[in-house]
Amino acid sequence: MILVADSGSTKCDWIIIDNSNTKIKTKTMGFNPFFHSTEFILGKIQENKIFQDYRDKIKEIYFYGAGCSSANRKLILENALSQFFNLAEKIVVDHDLTGAALATTPFSPGIACILGTGSNSCFFDGKNIQENVPALGYILGDEGSGSYFGKILLADWLYHRMPTELAIEFQKRFNLTKEDIFSSIHLEKFPNVYLASFMPFVKDNQNHPYMKDMVYQGLAKFINIHVWCYDNFREVPVNFVGSIAYYFREVLEEVAKNHRFTIGKIEKKPIFPLVEYHLNTQEQTI
Repeated sequence: MILVADSGSTKCDWIIIDNSNTKIKTKTMGFNPFFHSTEFILGKIQENKIFQDYRDKIKEIYFYGAGCSSANRKLILENALSQFFNLAEKIVVDHDLTGAALATTPFSPGIACILGTGSNSCFFDGKNIQENVPALGYILGDEGSGSYFGKILLADWLYHRMPTELAIEFQKRFNLTKEDIFSSIHLEKFPNVYLASFMPFVKDNQNHPYMKDMVYQGLAKFINIHVWCYDNFREVPVNFVGSIAYYFREVLEEVAKNHRFTIGKIEKKPIFPLVEYHLNTQEQTI
């Protein structure tokens, strides 16, 4: 059996494939080695009943995750996975950018972008990843992401810059105070996930001029920083994975038109094409 996982900071999608290509799906919270230890990840994996049922049958694991961009951080995931799936013969932990590239442009050159809780981009030539601009995280960067828009939304609400009708609806829906917000951002765990949790409000009100402009400006800023950095961005398709790209596709298409580049694929959940990629590559090696 093969286990494939795609993890952002908010949630992780897992699919187990058996010998007859039957797919067993499950979900956990997102695991990011910037925020989570081996012990924490192992504890959460142990709670999953599907993992308990199949732990001894899984022989290969392919995990693509946010924060898995260095050997030390990859090791945090590898140790948790190997301790639980102790009969697995092969465990590969790689960056979510690699997962985005393999999910959207696995066999031809293209730019792969992540627009979810966080944001990032790379150029993939079919073999190697080139990352011209680093991801700076939710404090310094993550332009166009859920955490980025969450910061703008909360700041505008606190500064009384949000249109009145939206501000009333926002308060009615979340019943927040400044103290609540400060506590969640500065004292609680996973502030980036907290910031991104306000995106359903943006989605539900996306036709409001305020929201349209906010989303457009944020996505345009992402393109200016994370796509323009590749000299060939108008010569190859620019692909996207993540909920922000998926739910705000129309705005993204408008940004693409105005910036004169071609959108390739938009995948809400890269886990499904990642599974197909690993099935296809396995067949080729048999």
